[in-house]
Amino acid sequence: MTKALSGRQAQAARNDEVILAAARAVFIADPGAPISAVAERAGVGISALYRRYASKEELLRRLCSDGLARYIEESEKTLADNREPWLAFGAFLHSLVDADTNSLTQRLAGTFTPTPDLWRDAARAAELNQAIYARTKEYLRPGIVVEDFGVILEQITSIKLGDEARTNQLRHRYLTLMLEAMHRPGERPGGGSELPGPPPSSDELTDRWRA
Repeated sequence: MTKALSGRQAQAARNDEVILAAARAVFIADPGAPISAVAERAGVGISALYRRYASKEELLRRLCSDGLARYIEESEKTLADNREPWLAFGAFLHSLVDADTNSLTQRLAGTFTPTPDLWRDAARAAELNQAIYARTKEYLRPGIVVEDFGVILEQITSIKLGDEARTNQLRHRYLTLMLEAMHRPGERPGGGSELPGPPPSSDELTDRWRA
């Protein structure tokens, strides 16, 4: 049975979650932002932030470590999924869109020095990718390789339109279209997938240009 956290420990854990959420938002928007911007967004003093993370680089490593851990978790769940492999693969990519791990890859790559632990987790993620690819390969159109998965997800997670909920809806819409394009020509398991949500309106597209 997991021991309950004391009041002080629970508060520290909540503060850490707030700091990490703030750091993720700040650094995905601008990897060059100062660590003080994280403290401001989180509503904590800079000294409180430094007590948890001694430097911006340490904070970036933590974000990427958490992202890799989530990616590995979703990959392992996919390999344990007993459904038809193409359906499991589609669910895997949709779960990664919800987790938004590729936004971290896209924005933070090259901004800090990875630790041996991060390299180890990255190697594990690559190993799982290969296993998922091997399981799904017969359903993929010729020419698609495992390295395409990450780039496709980076394209999907570059979509930002409206608020967070609308952005997520549109990402799932275009991932569904991308999955249709990735499948080998012929009948698809489960038939054609209904596209999530309505397409972007002209007003939504225009709003991006308003100051």
